[in-house]
Amino acid sequence: MLASRSARRHALKDYFERKALTMLVLGFSSGLPFMLVGNTFGYWLRDRGISLSAIGFLSWVGIAYSMKFLWAPVIDRTAPPFLGRLGRRRSWMMLAQVLIGLGLAGMALAGVAHGLLLLGLLALVVAFASATQDIVIDAWRIESASDADELGLLTSAYTLGYRAALLMSEAVILIIASQIGWNGAYLFYGVLMGCGIGACLWAIEPARADQVMQGKASEAPLSTLRGLYDAIAGPFIAFFRAHGPKALLMLAAISLFQLPNFVMGPMANPLYHDIGLSKDMVGIVRGSFGLVAVLFGVAAGGYLSLRLGYMRTLLIGGAAQIAGTAAYAVLPYWHSPAIFAAVMMADNFGIAVAGIALVTYMSSLTSLGYTATQYALLTSTYAWAGKILKGFSGATVDALKQGHGLMAAYALFFLGSGAIGIPALLLFWVLDRHPHPSPDLDASA
Repeated sequence: MLASRSARRHALKDYFERKALTMLVLGFSSGLPFMLVGNTFGYWLRDRGISLSAIGFLSWVGIAYSMKFLWAPVIDRTAPPFLGRLGRRRSWMMLAQVLIGLGLAGMALAGVAHGLLLLGLLALVVAFASATQDIVIDAWRIESASDADELGLLTSAYTLGYRAALLMSEAVILIIASQIGWNGAYLFYGVLMGCGIGACLWAIEPARADQVMQGKASEAPLSTLRGLYDAIAGPFIAFFRAHGPKALLMLAAISLFQLPNFVMGPMANPLYHDIGLSKDMVGIVRGSFGLVAVLFGVAAGGYLSLRLGYMRTLLIGGAAQIAGTAAYAVLPYWHSPAIFAAVMMADNFGIAVAGIALVTYMSSLTSLGYTATQYALLTSTYAWAGKILKGFSGATVDALKQGHGLMAAYALFFLGSGAIGIPALLLFWVLDRHPHPSPDLDASA
């Protein structure tokens, strides 16, 4: 594990250091496309009269995020053509960011008018490039940290940037779309990816990781069977060797933890549409009360992680996340601005607390030399089940509507979405009762 200097508290000035500022903007770049091919994409489709079932199935483009461990070994050991002078991490970062910007512009130009197939394919390109960007930015964050305290600082900066991007792509875009239309809004966000490109150029390539990877390249080049085996199988062998039998339990708990958030996601914006909330109203509430809840959640997540540890913070955040998801069951029957704001705040607070704890916990489980692949494995693990199940969210609401009516179907759906988070809490409770030491982040198996 990265050595801690004394578990000091970070001062405000620490967030203005070059590394932290870079991480803040890269976090923004990482979070910007996520909702544009997810929940916000569903809002656009519902606004154009697309069925709930089709919206649910199109959300499967997000499965790219849960499959990124398949190409992470290549990113760990190579650099893309023509961009290698930027370094292993920054070159892949740059390529991914350019593809995201072009993909979002393509979605804007195609729109619904050219058919769902073309729009879905362009969304898949954005999701694939965004997942690749996540692989590299996560690796850069972990490898750039000189010790455990700085890892916490960079994780906080990343989370603030990521949550700011979600605010932009969930709330602000609704106000923009109401003024210039969805196509114009997506084109604007494609251009906005330029901020990530700027941060990539300003970032410093992690030297510690390069030294380890150069050693691997000289001992076992990727062109040899040994090198290929180490690139593909090495990260997984090192992970299971470090954590022993509990590795499977860890992966199971991580995979179930975010189910409430994933499964309910595609139906949140259609719910707002169907109960008559305007895009301006949703955007204003998200950008005010929702933002306040996120900031409090990030602060609470960092504080609880410091005082109670990752595991207990995961339990608290997971419980808050379940409650926030289930609270959406109120909106089909009572959706005044005050109640809507209260539900939004409960949901955002729980997700923020849980997210800080989960990201820091997963970061602590990686080993230098396999950072990108191991973290991609962990983030893919937490996403794959939710990404698959959320594709059936629209069909579930449609099925419940047959016997209960649309509003009752929404209420039952959100109650069920909250309840499926309970198994993860039980698994993390077991892990908390039987802790296992984290691997040495400076070791390469």
